[in-house]
Amino acid sequence: QSQLVESGGGLVQPGGSLRLSCTTSAFDMDYFHMGWYRQAPGLEREGISCISAKSGSTHLADSVKGRFTISRDHATNTVILEMNRLKPEETATYYCAADGPKLGMASICLIDRIDEYDFWGQGTQVTVSS
Repeated sequence: QSQLVESGGGLVQPGGSLRLSCTTSAFDMDYFHMGWYRQAPGLEREGISCISAKSGSTHLADSVKGRFTISRDHATNTVILEMNRLKPEETATYYCAADGPKLGMASICLIDRIDEYDFWGQGTQVTVSS
């Protein structure tokens, strides 16, 4: 059973926007590196963005820089991915993932270290089509 729950996916036209949310009642996300990944049929899971525990520093894949932003809502224990100017090739299932807890010295999240993300949601479908 997934401990992370994603929401906000749907059908959007090319150039449109969506806001994905990820939340959990199982742990405090502030102590976890949180990442967003996506996977299209027949392709490998791709890292999009992550936000670090403690520092809140963020990382975006080159393919989404300038269009996507990641943030935390501490009050609701939620991680948000704002996606703008979406493209048809970004149609995929989008997953939230957590790496941690990070209780020691501050560290930086890395989306290419997918194996370090121990907790995953079930995904939310994003379809970009006219």
